[in-house]
Amino acid sequence: MYIRHNDLVIPEENPFSVCKLDRKKYADVLTELVGGFGTGFVLALNSEWGTGKTTFVKMWRQDLQNAGFDTLYFNAWENDFESNPLVAIMSELKSLSKDKTVKFKSLIKKGAVLTKNLAPAVIKALASRYIDQQTLVDGLENASKAAAEILEKEIEAYANRKKQLNDFRKDLESFVNKGIGDKPVVFFIDELDRCRPSYAVEVLEHIKHFFAVSGIVFVLAIDKEQLGHAVRGVYGSEQIDASEYLRRFIDLEYSIPLPNTKHFVDHLYDFFAFDQFFKANERLQYNRRGEEQELFLSLAEVLFDKGKLTLRQQEKVFAHARMSLKSFSYRNYVLPSVFLLLVYLKSLKGDLYKSIQGREISLQDLSDKYSQIFQSLAADEYKINSLLHLQAQLLNLYNNYIHKPYGKQLVKRSSNHEIESMEVTSALDHSEGNHLFAEMIVRLNRDPDEQSISIEHLLNKINLTSPLVTK
Repeated sequence: MYIRHNDLVIPEENPFSVCKLDRKKYADVLTELVGGFGTGFVLALNSEWGTGKTTFVKMWRQDLQNAGFDTLYFNAWENDFESNPLVAIMSELKSLSKDKTVKFKSLIKKGAVLTKNLAPAVIKALASRYIDQQTLVDGLENASKAAAEILEKEIEAYANRKKQLNDFRKDLESFVNKGIGDKPVVFFIDELDRCRPSYAVEVLEHIKHFFAVSGIVFVLAIDKEQLGHAVRGVYGSEQIDASEYLRRFIDLEYSIPLPNTKHFVDHLYDFFAFDQFFKANERLQYNRRGEEQELFLSLAEVLFDKGKLTLRQQEKVFAHARMSLKSFSYRNYVLPSVFLLLVYLKSLKGDLYKSIQGREISLQDLSDKYSQIFQSLAADEYKINSLLHLQAQLLNLYNNYIHKPYGKQLVKRSSNHEIESMEVTSALDHSEGNHLFAEMIVRLNRDPDEQSISIEHLLNKINLTSPLVTK
């Protein structure tokens, strides 16, 4: 059993063979896109954190390499300790040099002159030292003279710098292009939205001003909303139109469609080996109906689909649920739907979970909070019956927790079984007088086991305060 997914080992020959999200078709579309234009451009893969962008990018990169593309991968977040993005990006380009050593040396020297914070003599000496194996001595001896010269040149820097930039871009274009009709270099920039805001903006500006040449397609794997926050942070104003600002750097935006929730839920269930508990022979001796798997998976699909959970959030819920199951013996009640709901609340709605644990929320408030979570599903008759049953279970367990040992009576009926009053109602039930929800509660109270269980039993397991007893 695992706690989380480790980085996937991506097979070189068939990189998408390990993809559980059926995303090969999107990579095929994007491959046609990057190979179909003669000029370079910037493509943004826009998707929220935790939706599998990095894994997709790595699979697609290998797929491109198999198709004859030269590719580069730069994790901006891992490199934002570097103060100058030009250095980091050039270091990635170096891997393309191979038989172009002379061209790359020329590119380095022209790129070095674009660096603003060093005197030209020192820059030249540094470039010579690392490229031609000469020393820095001559450059340092002339540093004083160079400092005076650079001050003078700053006055006329615009025209000179513009020429230097044009020369650099011409050399870069010559360096990356093999010939007419050849495939472009695909340069992936990942995790840009997780960088220091100033570094993220500098990377964008360097791509735009220095590296936007024919023959290079930049692919930015970003969460555009988060990157927008970085832009506003750099410029110190929430009034900045971040989307318009980013449009200056991004030529084309593509959003990877969300995967089928059911497929991913089924994958997580298998990956975390829930059947080792739910389908164990020892377990089936006490739970002969064997419906726990179905109850768990059906609620997971509803919760994750309705809540628009990222893949990372879905994995987090399943991982915690599986770890918590290790606290249950095979003969313990699990009530898989309530159990999963509570794990979901602990993982993603911590304040509500704490109020349940601390007995701080009333029965009616808890019922209302539950109804808010599932409100949009009220039109589906099948789902609403299942959700009302779960709501009744949750409230019954909580009732037994705050009014020990057996809770107070939630539904009072007359001698002829007519409903006289209810202590709690459901906003999901649109039947007359909340009749359907009342019947759900009454039915549970007829079951001696359900009637006596407290939610405390599940909370202790989920909080991992009980000993681990199963594999």
